[in-house]
Amino acid sequence: MGGNQTSVTEFLLLGFPLSPGTQMLLFGLFSLFYAFTLLGNGVILGLVWLDSRLHTPMYFFLSHLAVVDMSYACNTVPQMLVNLLSPAKPISFAGCVTQTFLFLSFAHTECLLLVVMSYDRYVAICHPLRYAVLVSWRVCINLAVASWTLGVLLALAHTVLLLPLPFCGPQKVNHFFCEITALLKLACADTHINEIVVLAGAASVLVGPLSSIVASYVHILRAILKIRSGAGRQKVFSTCSSHLCVVGLFYGTAIVMYVGPRHGDPMEQKKYLLLFHSLFNPMLNPLIYSLRNRDVKAALKRVLDKERSA
Repeated sequence: MGGNQTSVTEFLLLGFPLSPGTQMLLFGLFSLFYAFTLLGNGVILGLVWLDSRLHTPMYFFLSHLAVVDMSYACNTVPQMLVNLLSPAKPISFAGCVTQTFLFLSFAHTECLLLVVMSYDRYVAICHPLRYAVLVSWRVCINLAVASWTLGVLLALAHTVLLLPLPFCGPQKVNHFFCEITALLKLACADTHINEIVVLAGAASVLVGPLSSIVASYVHILRAILKIRSGAGRQKVFSTCSSHLCVVGLFYGTAIVMYVGPRHGDPMEQKKYLLLFHSLFNPMLNPLIYSLRNRDVKAALKRVLDKERSA
């Protein structure tokens, strides 16, 4: 991979230039967050798998979101933890490009899954009588496959444009993982086309999908306000508010990173935003859905009661 195209065979991830004591503290803290991320999303997957009452389209898509969040964390956090313990440990060129490709794949897929989840809530609330037809299991599977496929293809397009670029030093990446814009700064060639494609890709998978989500929730809000029962309105709003929290966290940080205006040192800002994006978001998502969703809490209680009685 790039043997004849680059003199750089490995990169050094600078991560966070802090004192050794602070790095050890962050190692312990981030390790804890990483464990919570895997545990929380694993619990969501387990509940959806074990509890037949959660075998619905909404929780089918939620299980895919949990897989994406776990994949996010597994792709970036272990390398970051290694660098906190051994800052000089390099990553190979092939490993770096692979990490970039996987990160972009999961990011694009999550964008599309959040749109699909908003469509599911829109149909369930605004067209409940047609829900079984418009969101059948066949439709759910097709939407999930399309989200994953498009996510991978979009990431592949960025990777194909990245591979031919010559890298002749320096080999220090100012990031805690191989983020695409940080890599482009190290290329010994004109990266104008790559930067345009990154910006255009970010705009297409962020601005467009977010607009459709906002449009869906405008209709959902109107439908909720028409519900006369206070209990029914609260139940519907609880599931929608969980999804809106996740959408706000994901799209808010992503738009600031790739589409928003630049102030100060953009790379340093992006580094810390991506830390939130790839570590804290995946950890918070299962907490948001479990704490604000009665069905998930009830399913967890049933599973625990079943284990105690066994």
